[in-house]
Amino acid sequence: MTASSGKILLEVVTPDHRLLSKEVDYVSAPGSEGDFGVLPGHCHFLTTLRIGELQYRIGEQTEYMAVLWGFAEVTPTKVTILAEIAEKAEDINVERAEDAVRKAEERLERGGLPSEVEEARVSLEKARLRQKIAGRHHQQAGSRLI
Repeated sequence: MTASSGKILLEVVTPDHRLLSKEVDYVSAPGSEGDFGVLPGHCHFLTTLRIGELQYRIGEQTEYMAVLWGFAEVTPTKVTILAEIAEKAEDINVERAEDAVRKAEERLERGGLPSEVEEARVSLEKARLRQKIAGRHHQQAGSRLI
């Protein structure tokens, strides 16, 4: 595959398995210094990832994933995401995500040692991300049925 084909290969890998390997038109990822977008033919670079939303587009369809830390390697023909944790939107249970947000908010309100507060803050950030991505997927799926 070449950049002139108008596609770029996106691979998302976690310690457990390869979650995704698809030719896509565009990728947006949560870099530690800010979100970045990649089109075919992009220059080489390597960056760390923060907790955030990975988006990729195939034609007019945009898909979403939750990415929790890791690295991204970009070449003109490929984007490789090496994530500690990654979840496709369709694999996230909306009710569980909403419950996790409530529990993390309660933990944060209780306070505690600085390390406990930081752990609760990170848990809340992860839970809100999963809730947002799951909600987008269900909203998108509903609009396709209309």
